[in-house]
Amino acid sequence: MNLEERVYSVLVVSASENFNLALSPLLPESAFSPVHTVSSVGAAQRMSAEQGFDFIIINSPLPDDAGIRFAIDACTGKGTVVLLLVKSDTYIGISDKVVGHGVFTLSKPTTKQTLTQALSWMSSTRERLRRIEKKTLSIEEKMEEIRLVNRAKWLLINELKMDEPHAHHYIEKQAMDLCITKRKAAENIINTYS
Repeated sequence: MNLEERVYSVLVVSASENFNLALSPLLPESAFSPVHTVSSVGAAQRMSAEQGFDFIIINSPLPDDAGIRFAIDACTGKGTVVLLLVKSDTYIGISDKVVGHGVFTLSKPTTKQTLTQALSWMSSTRERLRRIEKKTLSIEEKMEEIRLVNRAKWLLINELKMDEPHAHHYIEKQAMDLCITKRKAAENIINTYS
């Protein structure tokens, strides 16, 4: 899929009206929708708990916190890509803390061109995460199928006194004869003998 065709959901965490106004034209609705803006880490935590976002852009510091812990937490275990903007005098220290967690960091002040490039990097990263998520889901589905087939084999071994190779062959034959997946054949056997 072409990146121009993808639309990303965005949470902007910023208490600066000037920053919000400067960022707004860089987030056209055709590529970024919905875009939600909150002015504190607490509000950001509540909103991100309610719904997932593709991007979270944090303009640090915020009235209630610097946002560093929130940035790290937002990257953990989700497909969210986080950009943290920090003052130039704290950039190196904060960047060192968050880079290992996958948080992108920019020092302030910054330019529109740099923010545009950062959004492009974030898009690339989100697409890479999307592919990994898809692959992970595929592997999990395959593992579940293996578990179901093994459970069905054990039921055939216990109930019909088949040996393991015959039970496996029986499941495969059922799937072919009925034009269904091995998973569905295993589920039918489990439903019959459980």
